[in-house]
Amino acid sequence: MELLSATLARVKPSPTIAVTTKAAELKAAGRDVIGLGAGEPDFDTPQNIKDAAIAAINSGKTKYTAVDGIPELKQAICDKLRRDNGLTYTPSQVSVGTGGKQILYNALMATLNPGEEVVIPAPYWVSYPDMVLLAGGEPVIATATLEQDFKLTPEALEAAITPRTKWFIFNSPSNPTGAGYDREELKALTDVLMRHPHVWVMTDDMYEHLAYDDFKFCTPAEVEPDLYDRTLTVNGVSKAYAMTGWRIGYAAGPEKLIGAMRKIQSQSTSNPCSVSQWAAVEALNGPQEYIASNNEMFVRRRNLVVEMLSAIDGVTCPKPEGAFYVYPSIAGLIGKTSDGGAKIADDEAFAGALLEEAGVAVVFGAAFGLSPNFRVSYATSDAALKEACTRIQTFCEGLTD
Repeated sequence: MELLSATLARVKPSPTIAVTTKAAELKAAGRDVIGLGAGEPDFDTPQNIKDAAIAAINSGKTKYTAVDGIPELKQAICDKLRRDNGLTYTPSQVSVGTGGKQILYNALMATLNPGEEVVIPAPYWVSYPDMVLLAGGEPVIATATLEQDFKLTPEALEAAITPRTKWFIFNSPSNPTGAGYDREELKALTDVLMRHPHVWVMTDDMYEHLAYDDFKFCTPAEVEPDLYDRTLTVNGVSKAYAMTGWRIGYAAGPEKLIGAMRKIQSQSTSNPCSVSQWAAVEALNGPQEYIASNNEMFVRRRNLVVEMLSAIDGVTCPKPEGAFYVYPSIAGLIGKTSDGGAKIADDEAFAGALLEEAGVAVVFGAAFGLSPNFRVSYATSDAALKEACTRIQTFCEGLTD
């Protein structure tokens, strides 16, 4: 009898975590490495949020809570969704989990039967397909190319839907591309979904507040109210509030679905950290002004990275609408050889040689379902980004035919 389950053989470890771990190992060994792989802001959690957590500890709010969130946090989430998105939910329609990843996983585990399909636009966050596989479903990848600004067309969505489709996963602004769908683009997709009433919508809005220039965020149930009863709107506090380690994500949707997700959580992790929940209440209810200030820094960093990478022959780097990633194409570099003798056969080989020879850690595009590309997270200091991009320029200039 095999020790490990057959289900586990269907999935692979997270490539983004693998890159971050490798970079940390090289640093620990004394190598000069700049990590551009981690998807987390370098800003500290705002002081008012930290103070709320300390107050929760000092007042003894350190016991078990309700399985999927304290009432105060659920109400804060309802207030946020009404204030920011024009969506009306009650606390019974809200689930709070240990990060957005658990919320997505709970929903898939609670709803997917063997062989049911989930449409996922590529490039995608690395965990979407593997979570579908763990839940017994089948990911169906619908590709959005560089020429389409990494945005799925209505025609591609229509072609991907079959009678076995259970979910459509939507992410805007996107990890890994930063691409954001405006209202007109999103309405074109929701029009397709309205023609297929058996398809549910799982919208990952984690980067909602990281929107730049003239881009205005919108979410599916806001754009098409008739999708409200089959949409799970997922969000969290990790990105906008620099709270990645606090591990709080949430979702709002139909009570039957939320109840099923609660059942999954009750028999797996139970409640999220009590102290983190009280910190999240303050994040959602407290001052929001620093988000705009942080975004100004992100825009400056984005522009720096796009300008420096776009100057490299063979590299195309679009300017994204949001999040804190760029997703350059290296189509013009494939087939070349590095100074160190590495053959750049694909984007994984590029990322490996870049780390070993230039000390810059990025994530290769195949991990996100679209090659030949790589992802840069610009959620780090201007100085580190300038040095990293200079190293990337030098590495690419040294490639030969």
